[in-house]
Amino acid sequence: MGIMIAIGGGELIKSETLAIDQYIVQSAGKKEPKELFIPTASYEAQGYIEAFQRVYGEQLGCQTDILYLLDGATTPAEMQSKIMSSDLVYVGGGVTKMMLSVWREHGVDQALKEAYEAGVVLSGLSAGAICWFSEAYDSEMNLEDAQEQQERQCLQGLGLIPAALCPHYNEEEYRSRFDQWMLSGGEPSIGIGLDNHCALVVRGTEFKVIRSAPHAGAYRLYSDDRGLHKQRLDQEQFADIEELLRIG
Repeated sequence: MGIMIAIGGGELIKSETLAIDQYIVQSAGKKEPKELFIPTASYEAQGYIEAFQRVYGEQLGCQTDILYLLDGATTPAEMQSKIMSSDLVYVGGGVTKMMLSVWREHGVDQALKEAYEAGVVLSGLSAGAICWFSEAYDSEMNLEDAQEQQERQCLQGLGLIPAALCPHYNEEEYRSRFDQWMLSGGEPSIGIGLDNHCALVVRGTEFKVIRSAPHAGAYRLYSDDRGLHKQRLDQEQFADIEELLRIG
């Protein structure tokens, strides 16, 4: 049974997502789980790597490892081994488009899909949350061109969840652009907006919402000929994922 935990945002090193981080570790069901950090989206920023090791290693008791891709030193076999031998994978935030391009060049996308099917817990924040969905929304997309062409522009994510995700949804810039993007044309589809300090958990055919701050929200969006529809998600217990993914 695959488990995916997508976090809308928050500062890892400041413990802003600590309750969610604890949930991620508990999801492995092991005392000292092996956790792999993939920092591609941040250009493998050393400060981010150190923050991950401090929180997940020193504070939460995981055996941590890092998947480096940008220096070209990691072989395909090493990459595959690191991912498949992990109990948990955490993908950091940063530049989604670049990250997905690098992953496809190295075969990381396929390895992560195999890991999901094998029961490895997949998680991540911001870009590391967007990537698990079928439509990878990019806030830099040209909305005007999309509206003229009546075709929604998007990046292709890993497709574990047939929807599009917008992180940082409590921030006006992200929220307004994502709402416009959902109206920009193409076939009706589901969008998920996640505030900072809020996460969507998908476990097999079920989902729920968890938070590290009481007022952080998650939202289900879809558009039709009547406009954009938005529903706050308050499922703190697991519910059928069809409730999340249905149009209407």
